[in-house]
Amino acid sequence: MEEKKTIITVGRQFGSSGLAVAKELGKILEIPVYDGELLEEAARKSGLSEQLFNDSDEKRRYWNFGGGLDDAFIFKHQSDAIRALAAEGSAIFVGRCSNYILRDMNSIDIFISAPFDLRVKEVAAREGISEASAERKVARIDRERAEYYNLFTLGKWGAAKEYHLCIDASILGIKKTAELICGFV
Repeated sequence: MEEKKTIITVGRQFGSSGLAVAKELGKILEIPVYDGELLEEAARKSGLSEQLFNDSDEKRRYWNFGGGLDDAFIFKHQSDAIRALAAEGSAIFVGRCSNYILRDMNSIDIFISAPFDLRVKEVAAREGISEASAERKVARIDRERAEYYNLFTLGKWGAAKEYHLCIDASILGIKKTAELICGFV
């Protein structure tokens, strides 16, 4: 009998510890976690430069200087890579509209948030920048993620209706948030 696959997607606000929660969840469930690796896989399969995918990662480009390689083209290759990895077996996918891309694969869709001021402090400490710089960076990256998600999914990034579970990771911390999600899964 075939073992049931567990496909989890994790959307997250910048600085909310979403990636750390996903990695802890992967450790608990003993399944792979895909984040930046998705870009490498999409580049490899498309034959295009990984830098092209990195430059467009979860952000909408308003100008196309890529010789016809627009956001939709890059999104398609990234989507193909996500779907191919999900077809292989259980996995956790972080961001990149994965909840939308895998909507027909019975994925469990999670969104990780935290209060803005705590995310600013986290980013400032993690990156060694001032809180003013961190505040601008958190706001910018959240805005880019929202624009990207909203463009390709016609949904609303971070809206509860887009996910099965939305959780503030600052309440329980990384490990206990992952454990709570594991119980939910």
